Amino acid sequence: MDLDLRKLRYFVAVAEHRHFGRAAEALFIAQPVLSRQIRAFERELGLRLLTRTTRSVELTPAGLQLSEEAGRITGAVDAALGRVREAGRGERRLVVGFSAGLHVAEAIRAFTASHPGIAVDVLPLRWTERDAPLREGRAHVAFLRHPFDDTGLHTVPIGQETKVACLPVTHPLAGRDALALADLDGEPLLDVRSRRTSSLDEKFELIASGQGVALLPLSITRSYARPDVVYLPVTDFPPVATCLAVPEGYGPGPVADFLATAAAVLRPDRGGKTPEPGGPGPVRSVPERAKTRPGR
Repeated sequence: MDLDLRKLRYFVAVAEHRHFGRAAEALFIAQPVLSRQIRAFERELGLRLLTRTTRSVELTPAGLQLSEEAGRITGAVDAALGRVREAGRGERRLVVGFSAGLHVAEAIRAFTASHPGIAVDVLPLRWTERDAPLREGRAHVAFLRHPFDDTGLHTVPIGQETKVACLPVTHPLAGRDALALADLDGEPLLDVRSRRTSSLDEKFELIASGQGVALLPLSITRSYARPDVVYLPVTDFPPVATCLAVPEGYGPGPVADFLATAAAVLRPDRGGKTPEPGGPGPVRSVPERAKTRPGR
């Protein structure tokens, strides 16, 4: 069956508002029309998506799954339509995604120097969607750290970086020069398995307030200078691999050209600059966070 995107967007509105009346207002349609469209959508799928009562609307397991998938579906469609419109206007644009702490500015400068007719945008990638923008078409290429789901992606190894332990200055271990993983046994770790945070700012606030500790790539900690947090090398933690990633099946063109340029610039053995490994002692101060604009 073909997926009706209009009905899917109607469903998303109801799932977000958990109320037909408020969803209808947001969509600027009448509530009876919205109700009919949702019922028709459920018949087309052969699934019940919503449980309706006189006071609330709840998602069924199928509805919950669809609400999670819907953002990726509509995002990919919107991105594709955007590219079509740009092509119709004669525009050429490349979107480069990057994980926190990994810098792509040098690669963009090198690329735009040889491709002045292509505009380059940058897309910061959240912890929860590192590879998703590549699959959805919101990014053409990304600079990422492993691990991530590389199914359907072509990756080019770039380098490695170390991780450090992030602790509040009041922590009993804060005075050490370095730590081993065993030193952190029993410590509350702030990671995706124990306590997911929506942003790095939130994570560092929790660390500074004594809610837990975290193991983060050194390049990230260099961007967060805080007097209430210390960063200690972890001597037996394996390094984290970094890579460039693009969807499989890409052909000759701007994506391939950027991939070659970025690999040459970012690899440490080819003259590029990557985050330096942790030094012999604790990092108690890092440079002020740089403010950059998308390359053009």
